[in-house]
Amino acid sequence: MRNTRTDTTDHLIDGSLPESSDALLAELTSLGIETSTTEHAPMFTVEDSKALRVTPGGMGDIKNLFLRNKKGQMWLISCHEDRNVDLKILAKALGGGRFSFASESRMMQYLGIRPGSVSPFALVNDITGAVRFVIDYALTQTEVIYLHPLVNTRTTTIATSDLLTYCARTGHKAEIIAFGEDGVHCTLMEHEGTDHV
Repeated sequence: MRNTRTDTTDHLIDGSLPESSDALLAELTSLGIETSTTEHAPMFTVEDSKALRVTPGGMGDIKNLFLRNKKGQMWLISCHEDRNVDLKILAKALGGGRFSFASESRMMQYLGIRPGSVSPFALVNDITGAVRFVIDYALTQTEVIYLHPLVNTRTTTIATSDLLTYCARTGHKAEIIAFGEDGVHCTLMEHEGTDHV
């Protein structure tokens, strides 16, 4: 069920309204997916998240990068919040050419969110299937993951396996990327060998 906001800038690429946070959480409940959500002050950066820490900490705290290349192809990359990501190396591993951060308007058109709210949950708004979802292998090995449910004033705890299942339901089966010992070099891997995918 789409929300009913009337701000003309808050529309997806096809002109429809994006899913609201409340509707997303209700959908997860209807699917039998257990979550818990905490309300908090707005978080725009990893630094904000650390300063306002509302999670127990650990490997489930993530950061998300919404990237595009010169051809307009898009990727949503989820990795641990402390992961150092070299965009040139990442783009080479994903065959993306050259990456840059996607604009605020593109974020709204394809993910239906504002800056600071990027998370895999936003893939529910990618109704054209234009965004590829890539997740850090290390995250697939965690039991739970913490992420914003379409707004940066809430953090939702969800089992990692449930998140990946939900993303696949939206048409975004996760591609897994493994980072090397230096924490920077990376390669796409097959889904076999992960516990949750």
